[in-house]
Amino acid sequence: MKQGKKNNNKMSKKTLPREIKLSIKAGKEKKGEDIVVIRLKEISSFTDYFIIMHGNSERQNLAIYENIETQLKEQDVFPLHVEGKDNAKWILMDYGSFILHIFSKKTREYYSLENLWGDGPKLIY
Repeated sequence: MKQGKKNNNKMSKKTLPREIKLSIKAGKEKKGEDIVVIRLKEISSFTDYFIIMHGNSERQNLAIYENIETQLKEQDVFPLHVEGKDNAKWILMDYGSFILHIFSKKTREYYSLENLWGDGPKLIY
């Protein structure tokens, strides 16, 4: 394996794309918990990253969603698709190269995306 290829497989908080760093910051501002970034670039054809977090109520999940959406829009980054705002137990924000999942704690445990996509490198915040 070439050295350059090996370095491309490393993931760190410093090497994450700007939009992902901003999403994490915005989620933290509204007290999003257990934030995990999974790089799927090598194992998925539909996106490069998942960002997963949860809130402690549907209202908090909506506040997290609204803050992320607002801060990304200020940087001219717009979602391709959003779903789940009505019941706010699982809000999915699809930005193409990354997908945000904002869960209730119970829904996050049930679907366990971190385990389902466990082959991808992870960063925990």
